[in-house]
Amino acid sequence: MKTYNKNQKAMSQLTAEQYRVTQQDGTERPLQNEYWDNKEPGLYVDVVSGEPLFASVEKYDSGTGWPSFTNPLEPANIVEKVDRSHRMTRTEVRSKHGDSYLGHLFPDGPRDKGGLRYCMNSASLRFIHRDQLESEGYGPNSSLRRLNHGNKN
Repeated sequence: MKTYNKNQKAMSQLTAEQYRVTQQDGTERPLQNEYWDNKEPGLYVDVVSGEPLFASVEKYDSGTGWPSFTNPLEPANIVEKVDRSHRMTRTEVRSKHGDSYLGHLFPDGPRDKGGLRYCMNSASLRFIHRDQLESEGYGPNSSLRRLNHGNKN
């Protein structure tokens, strides 16, 4: 089984925006980020550690302008923390092994999918198309099998 951690090489290749979001808990602008409207089948991984986070089959258009998912692909790779910034209480989402700030979790997702909305920053993610999973080292993996059944977008 592959292990993931905060990768110094990946850290050195982050753009200023990726660094601001993942390491300084920043938020990118809605509708002006790389994956908010991506409908290709594949996997979203932490840009710092490479750990698998979300599958395209769980992505949906939340109308917010950020990539939104109903469930994480690997719940063990997600850490939820209480965030009391900006005079409100929210649930912050971070990657477990890379400790990257990803976004927030809200209870206003599609009811038929569990009612959760993982509202993520594109700058925290790297998308790997379904056809490139094996060449990128995410080959035969039981949790990735559902990607071969297309995308629900």
